[in-house]
Amino acid sequence: MSVPDTKMQQEREVSVRLASPADAEDISRVIEEAFSIFRENYTPEAFVVVTPDADIVRQRFDEGPMWVAEVGRKIIGTVSVTTEPEGLYVRSMAVSPAAQRMGVGHKLLDAMHEHLAASEIKRIFLYTTYFTPGAKEMYEKHGYTFVRDTIAEEWYGVPGLEMEKFLFEPQAAAGE
Repeated sequence: MSVPDTKMQQEREVSVRLASPADAEDISRVIEEAFSIFRENYTPEAFVVVTPDADIVRQRFDEGPMWVAEVGRKIIGTVSVTTEPEGLYVRSMAVSPAAQRMGVGHKLLDAMHEHLAASEIKRIFLYTTYFTPGAKEMYEKHGYTFVRDTIAEEWYGVPGLEMEKFLFEPQAAAGE
């Protein structure tokens, strides 16, 4: 099997589902694996926040849905959302380094957007960093647009950028 065929086979094997609190240990593990390779770019405080332990992940189930990507029964990716005054906030998007470049992030975003399509959520937003390769470009492929650069003082000493996507635009009433 050629390398492109192997990648296509792996992408087909990836499934995404809503997570449950029983997945908290694996979700925490995936987040730690994904962000540890960028540890030197985070302040110690930011790294603790970006890599929640299983207890914090369990608490987050009360704040909004989470999704996991799996190959077989092994969790290899995750994303979650929570409601903020500015809209729905995407957080903890992470893919295990060994599973990156398999389309896992795209599948997670597709599942999240599909789940949210039936809602009346208007704005979804996220923060990412410039040092995470391909993150900005992946979000752009899913309809997110650049809002602004964020300064280090906003988030535990780590600069980044804010992106947003509008999911629901109410139609004007006929004759208006």
